Amino acid sequence: MGFFKRLWGYLKTLFRTKAEKMMDPEIEIEQAITEARKRDQELRTQAAKVVAHRTQLESQIERAATQAGEARELAKQALLKGQEATAAGDGAAAEKWTRTAQGVAMRLQAAENNLASLKSQYETAASQAEAAKRAVQQNAMRLQELAARRMELLGALQQAKMQESVNKAVESMSATFDDEAVSLDKVEDKIEARRAEAMARAELREATPEGAEVELREAISVSQADAKLEELKRELGITG
Repeated sequence: MGFFKRLWGYLKTLFRTKAEKMMDPEIEIEQAITEARKRDQELRTQAAKVVAHRTQLESQIERAATQAGEARELAKQALLKGQEATAAGDGAAAEKWTRTAQGVAMRLQAAENNLASLKSQYETAASQAEAAKRAVQQNAMRLQELAARRMELLGALQQAKMQESVNKAVESMSATFDDEAVSLDKVEDKIEARRAEAMARAELREATPEGAEVELREAISVSQADAKLEELKRELGITG
């Protein structure tokens, strides 16, 4: 069991190493920047929800404060009306306004409790909104840094490709020169072999009777030519 586990681990590592070597660096860079932009967009979406929640609480607090203020004013007016009815000796009216004031007071208490709860929630929401904005700002900076790094890496990659191309050209030139040198050497060897063979044939010919006869004929021809030249000189009166 342990052997197969190690074998499986080895195969996974081997496959991952081979796959990484086969991956195009330019594609890897684009994948990284695309993933970073995607995460940035997701972060902005979530941050927007947090900030929107704070804004909604602000609106709710404003309405709750308005309701509490209205209930407070109504309760005051009901108390004043009850006081006036009591002073006038109108017991029924005084009782009516007292019950009205009690009902409004209950609404006022509920509005104030709601307002206090909303304010507590707002403090948390405001803190969360600020944290969300900072997170967006920090991630935006990281994204800019990554974009700058992307440009740097792409530039380096292009330079590497250019250098590789130059290296291949130089290697190709070197190989061509080597091939030509080998070919010229062979040609030179062939010429030397032919010249040596020709000289050998000439040397062998001179050593034969036929070669001696040819040499003799050449000597006679040269002698006859010299005699003819002397004859022509005498006819022309040329001395020396």
